[in-house]
Amino acid sequence: MSKRTIGLFFILILLVTGCSNRKLGYGVLLWSDREHGLLDGEIVPVYVKSNISNSYIIGTDSSKEKFEVPLWQLTEPESKRKVVKTAEKFLDYQHQYARVVLDGLPIREEPVNLSKQVYRLRKDEVIKVLYKGKGSDVMSGSSKMEGDWLRVLTSDGTQGWCFSYNLRLFDIRDSQQQEQNVEKEEEVIDEALESALLKKWYPESYASMIDSNRIDLSFFERRYGFDTGKESNTVTLKLPGITVSFPFAGIESIGTKQYKFVGTPIEMTIKSENYIVVSYTDEKGKPTFYNLVTISSEIEEIISEEVGRREQLYAQLEAFGPSFSSSNYGDLTFTGSNSFTWSGFKQLQPSVIPNSVLGRGIISFDLFLSKSLQMNYDGVICFNFENSTKGINFLYKIEENGLRLETTEGSTIRNGILSSRSSSPVVIFFGK
Repeated sequence: MSKRTIGLFFILILLVTGCSNRKLGYGVLLWSDREHGLLDGEIVPVYVKSNISNSYIIGTDSSKEKFEVPLWQLTEPESKRKVVKTAEKFLDYQHQYARVVLDGLPIREEPVNLSKQVYRLRKDEVIKVLYKGKGSDVMSGSSKMEGDWLRVLTSDGTQGWCFSYNLRLFDIRDSQQQEQNVEKEEEVIDEALESALLKKWYPESYASMIDSNRIDLSFFERRYGFDTGKESNTVTLKLPGITVSFPFAGIESIGTKQYKFVGTPIEMTIKSENYIVVSYTDEKGKPTFYNLVTISSEIEEIISEEVGRREQLYAQLEAFGPSFSSSNYGDLTFTGSNSFTWSGFKQLQPSVIPNSVLGRGIISFDLFLSKSLQMNYDGVICFNFENSTKGINFLYKIEENGLRLETTEGSTIRNGILSSRSSSPVVIFFGK
């Protein structure tokens, strides 16, 4: 049985039993009922309350007609004397509704910007304003935002608190004010914003790493980037050297495809579908700009492939050896699982290898070669000795009868790329 049918059933009971004029009390209409010519704020008699259909049977003092409304559309029935007092609470915003100008604007449990969200509004959604309340200030940087905390009601009966900055109030009696024409250019900007909010943004350098197939694992991590807070209403910028996070009250357009996260020192400019610039202004008022991009591949997949590539480099050296020997610089063995042992390297101490290290450790391949060096070397190998906090890099080349290493002290290294040799390298040849 539908709710409408149940409601009609209750009306039928009233008529049959002859108790149609017996009232439960009176209530204040919270949401206008245009079908029956009733506006919000009006006091109406209440005849039946049904918890089954979640509705009241109400009427008007000037008519014998009775009809059904949902429970949320009316205040709890009470005596006529008391309901007059209740109605006064809604007088300041009687007939006042609001249209939402920001998609995702939250309705909160309390008039506090960090309070629990009870509802997320859609752009152009219409809500009823019930009354104004006192709440915490909503800040934009160090400035207090203009607006009020309003108690609001949605068309499905949800009540809560919403800050008025992103609401446009109008009188329900003026039909022209209910309709707002959005210019085509603004629609395009909003579409661009909606698309940007749905994406995860990463440092611009990630794209160049992927294009050049040079993934710096010390920096290339999923945790770095810009989270627009589409779901959480908390915007987060996390990069090496900076981690900031702010709850925001909405997103305000401040220029062509430029947006401010209201109540935060964060701004975003959309340069293209896959490229944005984020500005963060610190407590001293100094802005810093960060270029961010989208990545088509999964970050975890790219990292996994790079880890596999480095493991393959080690496996190649282990298979070629695994042991190598030099009359001047000792014995070097690749012992599996990216490990090594090296003994007899006294002539390299302390100029190349510190005196305190143990002759074992872990191999890594953290640096890349510039194109100019790729013709003469296979790569850069790093020996991470036990008892040492810093790895030692060597250029290396697998030759027909052994392994050649070359120290890199004084070499030019930028953005993880070794682009020049040392001016006075030590060259070590290990025979098989």
